[in-house]
Amino acid sequence: MQDEMTPGGPPSIVAGEWQPPAELNTGIPHPARMYDYYLGGKDHFPADREAAEKIIALMPDARLGARINREFLGRAVEFAVGSGIRQFLDIGTGIPAMGSTSEVAHRVAPDARVVYVDNDPIVLTHARALLAHHPAGHTTVLHADLRDPAAILADPGLKQAIDLSRPVALMLVAVLHFVRDEEGAAETVAQLRDVLAPGSMLILSHGTQDLMTPQAAEETTRIYRGASSPLVLRARAEVEKFFGDFELVDPGLVQLPLWRPQGQLPQGWQEAAPAYAGVAVKR
Repeated sequence: MQDEMTPGGPPSIVAGEWQPPAELNTGIPHPARMYDYYLGGKDHFPADREAAEKIIALMPDARLGARINREFLGRAVEFAVGSGIRQFLDIGTGIPAMGSTSEVAHRVAPDARVVYVDNDPIVLTHARALLAHHPAGHTTVLHADLRDPAAILADPGLKQAIDLSRPVALMLVAVLHFVRDEEGAAETVAQLRDVLAPGSMLILSHGTQDLMTPQAAEETTRIYRGASSPLVLRARAEVEKFFGDFELVDPGLVQLPLWRPQGQLPQGWQEAAPAYAGVAVKR
């Protein structure tokens, strides 16, 4: 979901003025491609692998953490479908491989409509290739950035695929911790929440320093400073604010693997998943 930028930090973003990068900078690590590497995918470059290996050296269970996050996504999508939702807006998609939103949603509800949004050109290229066999209109891929919600909401592809007068599951899974407060993280989420119909859901996971040692938190954020977007770890109270007046469903905002787990938790989950997760409903 992050744009390509110099390691020194992101450019100033003005609402409505941001444009996705025209060219792919493979020399700068990108969180979406790093995440693909953690999950055992193949859509990444040397810079992504180098940065990811630094994280793995610091947090040996980083790959397990990525799998735990993907499993939360699957459980949340199944919950949304079971609650009657058939429209999904997944922003900061990453490469939609095994266990992706569309795979889970269409397995349990073939009529579900999924819109993926990401700003990394390679993510978009691979997503469109992977999803080319899907029935027309059931899965849409948009090139846009979370930090410009107005552009996402105005995109003709979104309007064609999703009816905002009906419930939508807005998915911000492991993406908001790449948006800084000064870039309007809270305002962006509020703008997206406000357009959703009653019965819609916000599905969210977010990294936190609460569940890390100070040294690990500092070193992790330092490594991501060299990526296309810096990592912003937030405390529980800060993450909870993103839900606004939406009502959190049980068990509330909890450590990632503890959101409605299925079966026994994997060994080492406490250290592998320093993140919060929750699902909330608009009443």
